[in-house]
Amino acid sequence: MSSLFGSDFWIMAQVRQSNQEGIPAMVIHKGDADRGSLLLKINLLGPGCQVLNQTRDIDGNLAWLAANKGELMAERDADEYIERAIKRDPDVWVVELEDRNGNNPFGGEVL
Repeated sequence: MSSLFGSDFWIMAQVRQSNQEGIPAMVIHKGDADRGSLLLKINLLGPGCQVLNQTRDIDGNLAWLAANKGELMAERDADEYIERAIKRDPDVWVVELEDRNGNNPFGGEVL
């Protein structure tokens, strides 16, 4: 994310682009417009959901930490995880994507 733009600009632009590319995406919780981090719920439409928490790698590049040790979660479990995350940090943004391949259109490596 560029320091010229806040979280809202970056996240909303990526949501629009994902939808244009045929990957349904929606913001399910709006966080802090300038500094909110991002939590992704990627629904694989059958086998479960992957939840990714935005972080940075050692070089400061966008990266992700996978919830549940990287294992897929039932949708209800993913939603409960997200609810707890919002309670801990109401500034977090949450975006849900639907992609059978589990692609993350925001980029960055899963650590």
